[in-house]
Amino acid sequence: MIKSLYVHIPFCIKKCLYCDFNSYVRLNEQDAYINALLTEIRKIKQNKFDTIFVGGGTPTILSISNLKKLLEQLKFFEPLEFTFETNPGTVDIEKVKLLKMFGVNRISIGLQAWQDTLLQKLGRIHKLDDFLRTYDILIKSGFENINIDLMFGIPDQSMEDWIETIENVLKLNPKHISCYSLIVEEGTPFFEMYNKGKLILPDDDIEREMYYYAVKRLSAHGIQRYEISNFSKKGYECRHNITYWMDEEYIGIGAGAHSYIKNVRFSNYRDIQKYIEGINLGNAIMESETIDYNDEMAEFMFMGLRMASGIKKERFKKRFNKDINDVYKIEINNLIRQGLLIDVGDSIRLTDRGIDFSNKVFINFLK
Repeated sequence: MIKSLYVHIPFCIKKCLYCDFNSYVRLNEQDAYINALLTEIRKIKQNKFDTIFVGGGTPTILSISNLKKLLEQLKFFEPLEFTFETNPGTVDIEKVKLLKMFGVNRISIGLQAWQDTLLQKLGRIHKLDDFLRTYDILIKSGFENINIDLMFGIPDQSMEDWIETIENVLKLNPKHISCYSLIVEEGTPFFEMYNKGKLILPDDDIEREMYYYAVKRLSAHGIQRYEISNFSKKGYECRHNITYWMDEEYIGIGAGAHSYIKNVRFSNYRDIQKYIEGINLGNAIMESETIDYNDEMAEFMFMGLRMASGIKKERFKKRFNKDINDVYKIEINNLIRQGLLIDVGDSIRLTDRGIDFSNKVFINFLK
């Protein structure tokens, strides 16, 4: 059985300046989109998933009627972990009650920064007060498992700004925190601004200081790093995302969603109308790729090394019927000598230096 289902909602009130996700400010298309999405859901050939993750875009931007239609369809899969992404200012008590009623038990909310000035620089639609109101509604409605997304390395962000963000978020006592470094992606307004010299980013030393401040402070509050950018209290790790990092199979539905089944990775049309047309014609798949044996091993390595626990040697052997050192002995030993990997007997994992140069580590496994 495939454990995880991802559902993509590609609508936003406004596109953030750094965002390269598949999202559109075309809310008038949501009725037709949800109808197509429901058609795709009904074609799924299994009746249960361990995890469902509804992401975007901004899933809670949907109207009450469309949100209810989607939830009614998804509830039949009886997920143990059922996550909905949201952004401050896009939910009210009515929507939160609906999520709760249909079994959603994990919320991921995008705060990014504590300072309104930085939120404005990112092009976010919300202010801090909007986040606090949303968080309060969720807590009072009985949601216990809440993730807060934070971003560091933001234009003009100081170390003091980041400390203020971390310390205030800790006071809210969330079960999970994601800390992502800003990446200036091609095709975004930030990319254009950066190339014109109009984007002032913290230097690399400050960016790393921000990261390790978060690691230290979150750990002191019992929120441990279990993946490079993700931290949680014990038992509140995101089971859905662990599916990806463990290189296991998953199904993705919706515009631009990716699936990985039996060594084949395929994705739907990104454009909303092309996706809807494809579903109505019986096939919305835009492209597919068969992952060969060597690439599968490489992906297993660089995805698994993102986890703080690293890669279990026995799990590699069970998956590929080979000893990990028979395949990657030279690469592993070289990375150990450079202080980027550590062998702890039954597993290998990144060192702190390895995390700082993770892309350099991962490229070693691509042959």
